[in-house]
Amino acid sequence: MTTTRFCLVRHGETDWNSEHRLQGHTDIGLNIRGTAQAAQLAHAIKDSNLQFDVLYTSDLQRAVKTAQAIELLFNKSAIIDNALRERHLGALQGLTINEAPGLEPELWQSHISRNLNEELRGGESIKQFSDRIKSALERIRNQHLGKTILLVSHGGALDMMYRIASNHPLNAEKIVSVPNASLNWISHEGSAWKVDGWAETSHLEGLVLDNLDL
Repeated sequence: MTTTRFCLVRHGETDWNSEHRLQGHTDIGLNIRGTAQAAQLAHAIKDSNLQFDVLYTSDLQRAVKTAQAIELLFNKSAIIDNALRERHLGALQGLTINEAPGLEPELWQSHISRNLNEELRGGESIKQFSDRIKSALERIRNQHLGKTILLVSHGGALDMMYRIASNHPLNAEKIVSVPNASLNWISHEGSAWKVDGWAETSHLEGLVLDNLDL
């Protein structure tokens, strides 16, 4: 059987992460801390002699800027793929997790209860999001069978990848953290996905923040 490995990276920190503000598809850049995280991440990958065959990134700038730090050290160009974006959070985008319950109480309640079909008024349901991420993973896997893929994406997207690889139910509460600039491993040996390692942050020297777009 041919095993295809994915090293999943969450982008570095943004100001909206530190403010606990829901980003979704809003295109927010890295802050100073996030830029430092991306640089530390790239150097850690280099120092560990991690060999990867191809680099993918979401098209949102917080992911692209993180991937660029890796490109600089490895002289490899990232493939930009908008299917790797965060979930579109509709009317909740731009609100903090403290503001949302007061300004959008019904929508927020539906959101935190993980209603699988809730599209958040102009956004994307959990089911739609899951289908998009699963399709992207399968497409990339089939294009690079037996290879190691380094993939830069988002907290919610990586949580979804964890659910897909571990069969964790879509409507269940989050059970893993997805820190900014963390390393996370999943693989597919030809018949099924599995999780090989998660939330590695030893390379970040105290720069860790776990703020998942809920």
